[in-house]
Amino acid sequence: MKKIDAFIRPEKLEEIKGVLDKLQLNGLSISQVMGFGKQKGWKEYVRGTEIDYNFLPKVKLEIVTADEEVEGVIAKISEIAYTGSVGDGKIFISDIIDAVRIRTKERGIDAIK
Repeated sequence: MKKIDAFIRPEKLEEIKGVLDKLQLNGLSISQVMGFGKQKGWKEYVRGTEIDYNFLPKVKLEIVTADEEVEGVIAKISEIAYTGSVGDGKIFISDIIDAVRIRTKERGIDAIK
């Protein structure tokens, strides 16, 4: 099993959710987060004082899926999130050792299906 953490532009969320729904993934968590990478944020002037907004709003998607589904999920997220501009986001993939469905005590891949 793998965990996919994708940080995307907020305006891409609905389209990505639709595509992921078509892939019949069994779970998706979404968080609103703030952060920066190369994009670095922006500057504004308020009452003559420069304010540097270092953090930009992003959406974090968390998906745990079977190893064989990872490349398809990554491809779809990358395709939809792409604008070609700085700030499109990042995708991180990590190993999941185990999973447990609390209600049924199922473990491993059965717990996420």
